[in-house]
Amino acid sequence: MKKKNILKKRGAGILMPVSSLPSNYGIGTFGQAAYDFADDLYSAGQSYWQVLPLGPTSFGDSPYQSFSAFAGNPYFIDLDILIKEGLLKREEAIADWGSDPANVDYALIYENRFKVLKKAFSRSFFVKEPLFDDFIKDTKYWLHDYCVFMALKNYFRGESWQEWPDEYKFRNKKAMKKIEEKLSDDILFWAFCQYEFYKQYKALKTYVNNREIYIIGDIPIYTALDSADVWSKPELFQLDHDLNPKRVAGVPPDMFSATGQLWGNPLYDWDKMKKDKFKWWKERIKCSARLYDVIRIDHFIGIVNYYSIPAEDSDARNGKWVEGPGKALTDIISEAAGDSKIIAEDLGEVSYPVRKLIKKTGWPGMKIMEFAFDDNKKNPYLPQNFTSTNFVVYGGTHDNETMAGYLKGLDDDKLSYIKKYLGLDKDADTLSIIEAIVRLSFMSVANTCIYQMQDYLCLDNSARMNEPSTIGTNWRFRMTEKHIPEDTRKKIRKFTKMYNRMP
Repeated sequence: MKKKNILKKRGAGILMPVSSLPSNYGIGTFGQAAYDFADDLYSAGQSYWQVLPLGPTSFGDSPYQSFSAFAGNPYFIDLDILIKEGLLKREEAIADWGSDPANVDYALIYENRFKVLKKAFSRSFFVKEPLFDDFIKDTKYWLHDYCVFMALKNYFRGESWQEWPDEYKFRNKKAMKKIEEKLSDDILFWAFCQYEFYKQYKALKTYVNNREIYIIGDIPIYTALDSADVWSKPELFQLDHDLNPKRVAGVPPDMFSATGQLWGNPLYDWDKMKKDKFKWWKERIKCSARLYDVIRIDHFIGIVNYYSIPAEDSDARNGKWVEGPGKALTDIISEAAGDSKIIAEDLGEVSYPVRKLIKKTGWPGMKIMEFAFDDNKKNPYLPQNFTSTNFVVYGGTHDNETMAGYLKGLDDDKLSYIKKYLGLDKDADTLSIIEAIVRLSFMSVANTCIYQMQDYLCLDNSARMNEPSTIGTNWRFRMTEKHIPEDTRKKIRKFTKMYNRMP
């Protein structure tokens, strides 16, 4: 299936994290509900399914803080498929997966999922088969380090690698050889999980692509400190001699936070990366290109200039902007992406050098409708001010309120302005306003239009995916119905067809 027209012709899609799909096991998976959602997208005339990062989640449950920039999340392995393959018995998949079908209970998933997967692993005779051997060869750059990392993390009861004994923290060769022999079964278990993840995902992606739907995947620009990437390749990051971060990532004060956002991710040592021609980035993008038809690079700004915060600070106010690798890295990304396309997340305060580089790459940027209505007729997020077709317009991203939540939080004057701008009656309800904003997006010149599933379902902020600078209640939304309601699908299809965004 050729992809030469992706993001170059008018299209539309839905942002729906895999974790948010319905299932009997507490979290969305690559099982039947994913195939049903692909059918619903097809029925609604959509060209794209956008997902959040698929990596294994760590503390805080954020897909943007993963144990690996390469590995897949074992939570997404569908247990029903394992049952059909004879690796599980139906009764073995029964556990406490949570009492609220609209919410992911990550603590319960963590407690029970791996117990079930280990039962499947105990029957996985095929790990000695050629397909498994091929998988090991295809993933040799990262798989072994990841599996050893996870085995050691399990061995040390979830502690960060920085708390491990020095011989494992600093990867002493003699000590590592000995512990790998001791933990060989557990290391193989984590390889099994990755094999099943990639096998199930490949089958799903083939199905989705055969429906003429492309998957947009999201990759965080940074890695988590507690990750296999930083542990196995510390020389690529700004760490001191004790392997502690010297400075960390974040963003300055903005509309989300008066003290900025202190992400805490270790910063790359770009000089070191340049010396080996960005090999880590090249491998990462090649891996992402196998997963996604379109790769959205979160916080693209950091490639041109990144915000560097002293590691000891408690907020982001004392950070400073530092020049990044720029075109040297985007050239590598373009080469490694192959047929997959790129979206540059360019939100926030974007400097001229960032705009200049994005223009050189030809990659589309982003526009957010929730940022458009501030009574400024020259607001760049208003469709009337779009200066090119090379954009992806969103209602909001995973970091924004749902559209219904956003509207509910507006004062009477702002809400009245939006209604007047959209040509609506003063008594127009929330659903009517959302539909008018969707219509405005769809009729815009932007090549691609993406809305969150929550917005099409008119859900309030209880269904919000993430609130930046908070922890403990994010990434939990799940759709409870097996299908997008038929009347909603028809409405989406009507807009898609009316404004020439059909596949």
